[in-house]
Amino acid sequence: LTHSLGGGTGSGLGTLLLSKLREEYPDRIVNTFSVMPSPKVSDTVVEPYNATLSVHQLVENTDETFCIDNEALYDICFRTLRLASPTYGDLNHLVSLTMSGVTTCLRFPGQLNADLRKLAVNMVPFPRLHFFMPGFAPLTARNSQGYRALTVPELTQQMFSPVNMMAACDPRHGRYLTVAAIFRGRMSMKEVDEQMLTVQDKNSSYFVEWIPNNVKVAVCDVPPRGLKMAATFVGNTTAIQEIFKRISEQFTVMFRRKAFLHWYTGEGMDEMEFTEAESNMNDLVSEYQQYEVRYIGFCSLFQ
Repeated sequence: LTHSLGGGTGSGLGTLLLSKLREEYPDRIVNTFSVMPSPKVSDTVVEPYNATLSVHQLVENTDETFCIDNEALYDICFRTLRLASPTYGDLNHLVSLTMSGVTTCLRFPGQLNADLRKLAVNMVPFPRLHFFMPGFAPLTARNSQGYRALTVPELTQQMFSPVNMMAACDPRHGRYLTVAAIFRGRMSMKEVDEQMLTVQDKNSSYFVEWIPNNVKVAVCDVPPRGLKMAATFVGNTTAIQEIFKRISEQFTVMFRRKAFLHWYTGEGMDEMEFTEAESNMNDLVSEYQQYEVRYIGFCSLFQ
């Protein structure tokens, strides 16, 4: 399901659809690409309400949620692609690269395949913590093709770079619980594995130590159109809490004053639903913080 959490339709109808799908097809893997409200790019005054009520549903009813952020997409357009006035078409192009990368193994043959269920099994250590930060390399504008042939080390370096992330939070502010790297194109499996090991060794402080092999790799033989090789990054990082914290703070400021609440209660909603959604969001942030802290006493528990 592709939806946004800021407006009424994407958040309200989107999460209603999800809960109905969950009821009707409980064994299906439910995967959403959710556009989060941005710190600076805002379309709606009641975004914090809509987003908080949506996350309340996403925590319970999805298996994988890819958090996409308009601000991060604009940043990529300005800084990396050097576009003077990016349109929604340009933003959608970036999102489509990630969506294509995540689903590539369902559509094309490869040396090492990964479907959505495999991705969920490898990426979600705790059922509630299934909010991922997507990224892509190499980033190219819609009309320009990749003129320079990239190597696997360059792709790896780019895909882990904070400027390539499509959510407005910095992975360096948290730690990776798990990572999935989906490579596309003709390349050596050995080289891919070596690069993944190198990344983990060099940046070991950014990976939790209590999940030993926390990078899942998939390699698909068919590259995206116009590129020799490409890589899609999916990170389950505790830094994603920055998004939820930001929304929660904005929610609290408005909810304390009961601002705009009559529009929701007038449609049959209860104030209690807002309180529950707020506490669920705060619980989610606490869980991410809990797993970010180094498990110093972890081993001593078993001695």
